[in-house]
Amino acid sequence: MLNGISAGLSAIKAIQTRTQSAANNVANLNTDGFKKTRVSLETAEPQGVAASVQRLETPGPLVYEPQGQVEGLVEKSNVDLSEELPQMMIDRRALQANIKTIQTQDEMLGSLLDIKG
Repeated sequence: MLNGISAGLSAIKAIQTRTQSAANNVANLNTDGFKKTRVSLETAEPQGVAASVQRLETPGPLVYEPQGQVEGLVEKSNVDLSEELPQMMIDRRALQANIKTIQTQDEMLGSLLDIKG
């Protein structure tokens, strides 16, 4: 039973990493040249979830901007808000599901201890 709680906690940590990455991407949406990060979730042995962060080097859009005396193309951020927000909503639901899993495991463990006591 404790393994279920441990797995749920590792999933919550992984989702937290994913949420932090998305928040950083959104915060730097208007930063010229910023490269977004993506977090991949993988199963961890013996059980649980591991998060790995990768920086995506895809180019952002080039925009013509006058910069004082010099005019030219400026590379903008490669963050797409239409990708970030839905992923954040999915992560929220995953977090809620893992919290519910931990609560259920805790209730089951409490019932088991009541039976033995």
